[in-house]
Amino acid sequence: MYKILITLIALAVLWTAVSYFFERNIEEPAYEVLEVRDGYEIRTYEPYIVAQVDLPDLPYQEALGEGFTILADYIFGNNVAQQEFAMTAPVFVAEDESEELAMTAPVFVEPQTMSFVMPSTYTLETLPLPKDDRITLFEVPERTVAVLTFSWWRTEARVREKEALLKSYLERDGESVGKIEYAGYNAPFTAPWLNRNEILIEI
Repeated sequence: MYKILITLIALAVLWTAVSYFFERNIEEPAYEVLEVRDGYEIRTYEPYIVAQVDLPDLPYQEALGEGFTILADYIFGNNVAQQEFAMTAPVFVAEDESEELAMTAPVFVEPQTMSFVMPSTYTLETLPLPKDDRITLFEVPERTVAVLTFSWWRTEARVREKEALLKSYLERDGESVGKIEYAGYNAPFTAPWLNRNEILIEI
């Protein structure tokens, strides 16, 4: 039993080290924290460029997988210049709310788009054009968002739970609720205790 415990600890340490090594220098969009509130924070993001794809009408995880494959293909060389460029973080998944049918009914949210943030060394003029016409390149303007951060698993159920929690905080604080996004910062092989996930809601 003691040997098994030591082995498990060693594997966890190795997993942590590998995760940290692969993600320590990943670029993120620049932002300023304007305010830290009870349960979340308010940020203003500087403009940044994304490659975006509409997600197909599939179950949640399948839609995310399809979107990720299309965008990863683009940054790994399937573009007119056949250039590869660095992966950045986070991957954004934007969602739209359907109409509520009654006060007690749930709000059903489905993923609409997935976006990869482009390296800041590129402009819209210098980014390689995608060969896949499902991909759109554009600049996201400066914006202010409420952000709730959570770690470990990023299942659909947990994302929904955190969305509802952030909405309740905003309602409590008298803030309006705008566009909703999920942001994932880590590769699938990352140790779950190092995962950084965020719910962003424009205010």
